[in-house]
Amino acid sequence: MNLDRNKLIARFTDYISYNTQSDEENDQVYPSTPGQLVLARHLVEELKNLGLSDITLDENGYIMATLPANGGEGPVIGFISHMDTSPDAPGGPIHPRIVRNYDGKDILLNQEKHIVFSTKDFPEILKYKGQDIMVTDGTTLLGSDDKAGVTAIVSAMEYLLSHPEIRHGKIRIGFTPDEETGRSPLKFDVKAFGADFGYTVDGGELGGLEYENFNAANPTVTIYGRSVHTGDAKGKMVNAISIASEWQEMLPEGMTPECTEGREGFYHIYKIEGTVEKCTLSMLIRDHDHSLFEKRKAFLHHMADFLNQKYGEGTVVITPHDVYYNMLDIIQDGHMDIIELARKAMRNVGVTPVENPIRGGTDGAQLSFKGLPCPDLFTGGANFHSRFEYLPIDSMVKACETVIEITRLAGEKK
Repeated sequence: MNLDRNKLIARFTDYISYNTQSDEENDQVYPSTPGQLVLARHLVEELKNLGLSDITLDENGYIMATLPANGGEGPVIGFISHMDTSPDAPGGPIHPRIVRNYDGKDILLNQEKHIVFSTKDFPEILKYKGQDIMVTDGTTLLGSDDKAGVTAIVSAMEYLLSHPEIRHGKIRIGFTPDEETGRSPLKFDVKAFGADFGYTVDGGELGGLEYENFNAANPTVTIYGRSVHTGDAKGKMVNAISIASEWQEMLPEGMTPECTEGREGFYHIYKIEGTVEKCTLSMLIRDHDHSLFEKRKAFLHHMADFLNQKYGEGTVVITPHDVYYNMLDIIQDGHMDIIELARKAMRNVGVTPVENPIRGGTDGAQLSFKGLPCPDLFTGGANFHSRFEYLPIDSMVKACETVIEITRLAGEKK
């Protein structure tokens, strides 16, 4: 297929001009930031102009639309991406540029601020030597997570509308807010979406096909102490900060994010707030294996029991919070055909599938457990959530081609 690269670049550049960073702390409002709604309204108008039907934008910022069947058979397929970008790095204004025919050397992103993209720090970029690569000026993220996914889906729908000779069944597309906060699937109406299965177009580098992710819990550990004047503290003060330090030391050595890879799980304390009187630890527990995941959660309760015996009942209180589970449990239960469909589509467009477990989560994990089997496809971007994010243009084009080819192949099914 002959996609218009310049049109894809222009569309992506348009989308990243909208600052849509989500706000993890603003958890009572959907979407969590107003910029997401601004982009959503823009997308709705674009979808109308392209000729899609059944376009809706609800009060929470979720877009759904339909590409009607044009004589093809097969299931109703959904393609989903998210509109928000990560709050982990500055989000705008974004100043992108394309490094043409990348020569494999370090890239000077910002001469004034002396910001250099180092191949020593990020050697993976060398795979794309000779290609055109979009980067920023080093002061913000780029936003390919997940506006490259949005671009791939919209561009695929445009291509299919202009090539009616490609017979296909009904296609549903969805664009969601607040994926980066983990709340995106909570208000996604799977029944209204009406797809038999879906794909999130939200993965990373070229060829990514992901259908195995962490089981995830985000417990909060609250430690209660007792403050006494330091001059009279002996035998009376109970320092919650000191107990928090003891809690950290009790965690198994080497089972942290910086020491694990592949399918290895971990414990992670990512935020500590407190005083002598009260200290709160925000934690992550992750494991691909569900039984090990449950054992990790139980281990924290054993730790709490030990410290409560040592310092008094009620000193340590755990507030559990399971976030998502491994979608592999759903996909393996009768849905491996949608993985094979994606594999075949990728190979047909010249892409080798790369199937690795996700060391994280995806909207597709939660959607799979809500009744919409939903593995994840690559977008082409890399170094997400970073000022050193980059997007090989060829990879985004291949993401779009993969969406088109999945649609074509599924339309041939009887």
